[in-house]
Amino acid sequence: MNTPIAIVTGAGGGIGQAIAETLGSDGWFVVVNDINPTDSNQTKHNIIGNGGRAMSVIADVGQKDSVKSLYSQVQSTTGHCASLLVNNAGVQTWSPLTELSGDDWNTTINTNLTGCFLMTKYFALEIIANNSASCTESPYSSTASIINIGSGCNTLAFPNLVDYSASKGGIEMLTKTAALELGAHGIRVNCIAPGAISTDRTAAETSDYETSWSQLTPLQRTGQPQDVANAVALLCDPRAAFISGQTIGVDGGLFSRAIWPTNYT
Repeated sequence: MNTPIAIVTGAGGGIGQAIAETLGSDGWFVVVNDINPTDSNQTKHNIIGNGGRAMSVIADVGQKDSVKSLYSQVQSTTGHCASLLVNNAGVQTWSPLTELSGDDWNTTINTNLTGCFLMTKYFALEIIANNSASCTESPYSSTASIINIGSGCNTLAFPNLVDYSASKGGIEMLTKTAALELGAHGIRVNCIAPGAISTDRTAAETSDYETSWSQLTPLQRTGQPQDVANAVALLCDPRAAFISGQTIGVDGGLFSRAIWPTNYT
């Protein structure tokens, strides 16, 4: 296969779907991962319908055996290692810290942070073992890239999102540590931190989501999933070959704003 292979987790809808479909349009063979078969297959069919190439792999990224099976399926189907991993899969719980259940905490950390760790670990192991009999050499492996999807919660605290914020903060430090350790193997690792992005999930948070967040965002609008997908496309471009260990905000300037009294001049 002469087409570079990209794996996108949580690609059944929202931001993940936009990323997967954009990469498909850009010429990647896209491995569409989601825990929901219907959603995963829909994204795959969208990519193929637009002239791209894709396969669907159902896997729970928070489970080691499931992750190993995902990589095995990619290898058996394509004969190559993927050269791009986008860790997008994530869940969110709305709850005050004192009311958050242990089960919800574990589910969020397991999916968001452990899932990112496991996918990164086995992606890196395949790249490192690229010349072994278990992984046929790919012409793209020398420019491998991992892009983690974080959040404004990477660095700022949000009320009622303690487990989500903890997981996203962990992803930022995982990004930096992975970039340090994997750079010698030709693997770049970066993080994208979206701001207020209009999706079905965020629309359910409040009836005036777009209006409220647009007023707080310097560019005076909420982001769209395509804004995040475009940033992924930029980071995996060969012209970004010396960018690693970075977190890039895709937030219209939202999280650059300091708290400032309106009457202070």
